Amino acid sequence: MAWTKKILRVNLTDGVISAEPLNMEWAQQYLGQRGLATRYFVEEVDAQVGALSPDNKFIMATGPLTGTMASTGGRYSCITKSPLTGTIACSNSGGFFGAEMKNAGWDMIILEGKSPTPVYLYVENDQARLIPAEDLWGKSVWATDEEIHKKHQDPQIRIACVGRAAESGNLFAAVVNDLHRAAGRSGVGTVLASKNVKAVALRGTRGVGNIKDMKRFMDATFEHKKVLAANAVTGAGLPTYGTQVLMNVINELGALPTRNMREVRFEGAHSVSGEAMHEPRASDGKKNLTRNGGCFGCTIACGRISSVDRTHFSVKDKPQYWGNSGGLEYEAAWALGPDTGVDDLDALTYVNFLCNEDGIDPISFGATVAAAMELFEDGVITTEQTGGIELKFGSAEALVKIAELTARGEGFGKEIGLGSKRLCEKYGRPELSMTVKGQEFPAYDPRGIQGMGLTYATSNRGACHLRSYTVSSEVLGIPVKTDPLATDGKPELVIAFQDATAAVDSSGLCIFSTFAWSLDNIAPQIDAACEGDWSVEKCAEVGARIWQLERDFNMRAGLTAADDTLPKRLLKDAANVGPAEGKVCDLGAMLPKYYELRGWTTEGQLTPETRQRYGLPS
Repeated sequence: MAWTKKILRVNLTDGVISAEPLNMEWAQQYLGQRGLATRYFVEEVDAQVGALSPDNKFIMATGPLTGTMASTGGRYSCITKSPLTGTIACSNSGGFFGAEMKNAGWDMIILEGKSPTPVYLYVENDQARLIPAEDLWGKSVWATDEEIHKKHQDPQIRIACVGRAAESGNLFAAVVNDLHRAAGRSGVGTVLASKNVKAVALRGTRGVGNIKDMKRFMDATFEHKKVLAANAVTGAGLPTYGTQVLMNVINELGALPTRNMREVRFEGAHSVSGEAMHEPRASDGKKNLTRNGGCFGCTIACGRISSVDRTHFSVKDKPQYWGNSGGLEYEAAWALGPDTGVDDLDALTYVNFLCNEDGIDPISFGATVAAAMELFEDGVITTEQTGGIELKFGSAEALVKIAELTARGEGFGKEIGLGSKRLCEKYGRPELSMTVKGQEFPAYDPRGIQGMGLTYATSNRGACHLRSYTVSSEVLGIPVKTDPLATDGKPELVIAFQDATAAVDSSGLCIFSTFAWSLDNIAPQIDAACEGDWSVEKCAEVGARIWQLERDFNMRAGLTAADDTLPKRLLKDAANVGPAEGKVCDLGAMLPKYYELRGWTTEGQLTPETRQRYGLPS
């Protein structure tokens, strides 16, 4: 459906729940989900607020195409101030929770204050209540999901909740919905737990409505689904291998960060690749991959459902992990595998299960473990700090043990939960933290893919590939092929990707659709569904406005141009093999032009003209 035009506001401190109309003037300027919720957030929350203060707010938001027949229209986002980075946090998730929220009649849920005791929010259409959750506190995501379903005796309830990691203060804890889909990055789950909220459970039966022109919308969605099906990535590659189709590709390119980004190729990449997930195991003859899976309304179905060999050391005495569950996607497989030097597919799958079970961002977790392994290798930390764990690169046993501790928030796992920036600072080696603005890198080395270096440095939520996936152009040739080792034209490319991504994230659609779709495909669907004129040009302008709004919040929160940088390792230490051998990321050649094109000062601040152009709040 398009906008329901309703917001559910929950004052946790007082236990008061109320409905209010959506600000439609803002909806025309920011569309929905990421953009519209950020507009609400910056209006209501002081940029200087402590992320874990009751004065921080937590917003769950859908887009106008969430819950519709538009392919991939199952997304929702969690918006808050990040405890990991201190920046604006917007973490996007799929599954079925977002569509259920729209079917219950809500564009947005705003949680404010802090409950005096643990609770969960239960919403059934226009009825909402806070239910005591002391009995759920201390339970995992999976156990919480099971208990809430039992309490309400309704298998169709959709639940998003936090696990033990968030409760213990892990700074990169996620909000997990549908057992293994997650708003995974930036510690949004940590904020939810800080408010004593264990879960949000939804049941919606109102159905789809508020479509401006239903026939035109049906025609548009039908035609553009054909585009997805005909595309080599969305019609074949992602359904078959998921995002794991990239593991061998990026490794061959010499841009696969390995062993805390010291190297750019991993000798064991194939063993943890999408292809390997299809190969029968020598031990039991079964494949790691059981089947693929799709989110609500998705015709791509890139999700992985996997199993672990029951005789593997990680699960041989744990039958609760013998079944099928959410399998490895590329970013998780990279962070848990090449970045730690581990090439044991079963170990990685088990650790991925743990990340889902207790709500941990596998990217930040794996990258923080990689930093800890380098600290261990350098003798900065020893088994005295790790509780006896030989935290060596390549040790599957060490990875499994530290994952179990991190999930429970115990022992050295508690320190891993600080994230690599704080961990490395604590032990006097801040240069070993591979982060931007405190958030860990994803799976693309910017020495081999220069546009991703600029993407990471300027990302409004810290290092992130999903804010500007220039890999599409630099590696896959989508929409046009650009040279991954060149810096010319990359500021323009990054800005185009950033703005388009902000618009897509605000629509309710999945960014993976843009392997086949451009705004030329997406704008007609928005225009048919939503009141107002939603041309390609307007969608791009909305994306740019969202980017500027997020940047402005971060600057008011205390960030500066000095935060738009990369670790020295990537600026000083050249790639050791592959096409990028001998190259570093030449950020300095790209950043000044980027600032100029964005309409910022040399200090990275928005100029008065830029603020006026986008109509930003004062």
